[in-house]
Amino acid sequence: QVQLVESGGGLVQAGGSLRLSCAASGRTFSSYTMGWFRLSPGKEREFVAAISWSGSTTYYTDSVKGRFSISRDNAKNMVYLQMNSLKPEDTAVYYCSATSRLYMGDDAKKYGYWGQGTQVTVSS
Repeated sequence: QVQLVESGGGLVQAGGSLRLSCAASGRTFSSYTMGWFRLSPGKEREFVAAISWSGSTTYYTDSVKGRFSISRDNAKNMVYLQMNSLKPEDTAVYYCSATSRLYMGDDAKKYGYWGQGTQVTVSS
């Protein structure tokens, strides 16, 4: 069982940066693959990035490659999403999620744990 709490969202101008954080409870944090998803009005929930339990493998959706970076600190039970060169189309509620360490992919249905989300708004 793991509980997730996101923070770090806000309003930023296009071209700016934000760093999202996700604090996880539980003693088995390192057992989980961690992911970030986003949801914007009128769109389906979209995979953004994932990181393996060890942090050695990462995976991004094409639209954020080269701009976003996912990382984790297992000693602190934290996962991060560094977002650079933000665009208005990145505006969404961003959700931290967790799944079994055996899975490393973009299917939201495979992720069993979710945070409450944090709003990111990018103005043009």
